[in-house]
Amino acid sequence: MNKHSTVRKQFFRYVSQNILGMIGVSAYILADTFFIAQAQGADGIAALNLVLPVYSLIFALGAMLATGAATRFALERHEGKHADGYLAEALTWAGILSVPFILLGIFSAEGIVRLLGGEPDIVTVGAPYTRIFLLFTPFFMCNYILRSFVLNDGDPSLAMTATMASSLFNIVMDWVLMFPLGMGMAGAALATAASPIVGMGINALHFRKKTNTLCFRWHKPTFKLLAHVSAVGVSGFIGEIAGGMTTMVLNFLILGLSGSIGVAAYGVVANVAIVATAIFSGISQGSQPLLSDAYSRGETGQVRQVLMMSILTALTLSVLMIVCFEVFAEPLVAVFNSEHDPVMADLACQGMRLYFLGYLFAGFNIAGTGYLSAVGAAKWAMITSILRGVAAIVLCALVMAALFGMTGVWLAFCAAETITAGVMAVAMKKTAIVTIPRKN
Repeated sequence: MNKHSTVRKQFFRYVSQNILGMIGVSAYILADTFFIAQAQGADGIAALNLVLPVYSLIFALGAMLATGAATRFALERHEGKHADGYLAEALTWAGILSVPFILLGIFSAEGIVRLLGGEPDIVTVGAPYTRIFLLFTPFFMCNYILRSFVLNDGDPSLAMTATMASSLFNIVMDWVLMFPLGMGMAGAALATAASPIVGMGINALHFRKKTNTLCFRWHKPTFKLLAHVSAVGVSGFIGEIAGGMTTMVLNFLILGLSGSIGVAAYGVVANVAIVATAIFSGISQGSQPLLSDAYSRGETGQVRQVLMMSILTALTLSVLMIVCFEVFAEPLVAVFNSEHDPVMADLACQGMRLYFLGYLFAGFNIAGTGYLSAVGAAKWAMITSILRGVAAIVLCALVMAALFGMTGVWLAFCAAETITAGVMAVAMKKTAIVTIPRKN
């Protein structure tokens, strides 16, 4: 077997397992949406969608620590540097950063839902869900971190198994807690909150394997090391928070244009979009260890080969995804429209067809950001991530909603991803020359 075919085999192994794993991560959010739609109707979906930005912030911080620490671990280990402290450091900072979320969950769950635009009936439905998942913040972050380190230590199969098992647990417990036990939104939150504990337990089995090179070498947490990790992980932070920022801005715009029923329709689109984004994140995270490893060894050709496979895979799946949502929008929306509301159905179908056009460029952008992070191009990773996650989408949403109403809202995502793709192409061209080291 020649070198190129070996790289291809590794690529498809890592990427396929990570796609399945990331679908598993997003599946429990989609399962929440489905079961909440059946139990609470449009009000439940609207409440869930209003608090998703907080959920995204938790995952964004976890992604920053996980991506940054695991990438530093992979790069510095191959350079012969001391890298054993990154796992313990990341977990320690996850605990520290979780404290404000826990306090908010205890004292301000209702205020958060109200601040995010919830009317009194939505606050009543959404507050229990918000309170519970905020209290479990450390488990969400630590599960993300442990999964990234297991992946970077050459065990993608275990990482995928852990993710799929935790998602299956979530889906089963969603049904048990919401229907036989009648716990409503609180039951959905408990099922979601407990699932990362299952994932952590399975990923911890990696430490018993002979192939394990991870160890807990605790150091006193310092802001210097946090900054060192965050410089690489910031793209992961912004990549995760992009969905939350988009959701929050569009929620407020849609409340003004179509009211709570419009937010419920957007909730359907946004939650399906989480699964779509997870697929491309799987490509990015699956290729990251291969890119970091090749980059650290000065294998320029292998870095470019993995990058091209990532982009081609993303573009192929993008086209298939767009066709799928164009053809099957109505039956997909019907699954979440338990009250058979025609206004919600029309809004959600229109939104699904227009919004998902943006994934033609989103797949390329997510794969590109993964490459920039993997090779340590922190500046370009941050620029493209901020553009995609905050600047472009907010600007496009505000302008296009004012010009075209709800149609503009749905198309803002596509416009933002198109702009980002242009900048991403420049970034990738620059880093292909500047950041790839040459062998001595």
